[in-house]
Amino acid sequence: VDDFDLRDRMKAIAHERRRFGYRRLHVLLRREGYVVNHKRLFRMYREEKLSVRRRGCRKRALGTRAPMVIPMAPNERWSLDFVSDQLTDGRRFRVLAVVDDCTRECLALVADTSLSGLRVARELETIMAARGKPKMIVSDNGTEFTSNAILGFADRHKIDWHYIAPGKPMQNAFIESFNGRLRDEMLNETLFPSLSYARIALREWRADYNGNRPHSRLGWLTPTEYATTFTPRRDLALRSMVSSSPAPVFHQAQQGQNNSRSLRHAG
Repeated sequence: VDDFDLRDRMKAIAHERRRFGYRRLHVLLRREGYVVNHKRLFRMYREEKLSVRRRGCRKRALGTRAPMVIPMAPNERWSLDFVSDQLTDGRRFRVLAVVDDCTRECLALVADTSLSGLRVARELETIMAARGKPKMIVSDNGTEFTSNAILGFADRHKIDWHYIAPGKPMQNAFIESFNGRLRDEMLNETLFPSLSYARIALREWRADYNGNRPHSRLGWLTPTEYATTFTPRRDLALRSMVSSSPAPVFHQAQQGQNNSRSLRHAG
């Protein structure tokens, strides 16, 4: 491969995807037909001073780390969470993120100035109409997720809804990891003049994330590729990801039951 051609293409992709490191650039270049050793690419990457600067982040919670079991099939477990940002005029808005923990697909990014439990249930109904219902949903115990609308939704569809321990976001590591990528690669890189603009930008980013962004945990496949080619494997249950939780991803009893009485006590 001609060094000049490769170097120009590497810089073009790096400019388009400013938060991608050399490993992900290497995968994208190979997908375009470039045959290049990763060590050679890393040398060129350093010469062009393309290294991604780490942004300052809050301190990580301390605690015993335990393996977090990965679901064995799509729709076994979804994770939900909210992220917040603001428009250029200072108004705040929230984004509901929904992720399939097995395939890492982003199932929804719903932006609005207010998102109630009823709205969350309605958005989940929309997702389920397109791909079927999950066996389990994991979230924190925020008021939207412990509302009567959500309790009724879970009971009506016979879905196990599990709550992580209060103040322990690391117990929902899959959605926390996704939120980090969303903020680093999209929210922190974009100015939103209006809510409609934010919705369009989020929709485009979600399509790109699912269809074009190689995922290291999926063997550098995109989430869509992984979901399309997925076949159950006996060793899949042995795959694990390190989380900061001293206990399983969710708690039983009042924080994990999905019958209406227990959930109401939990909320």
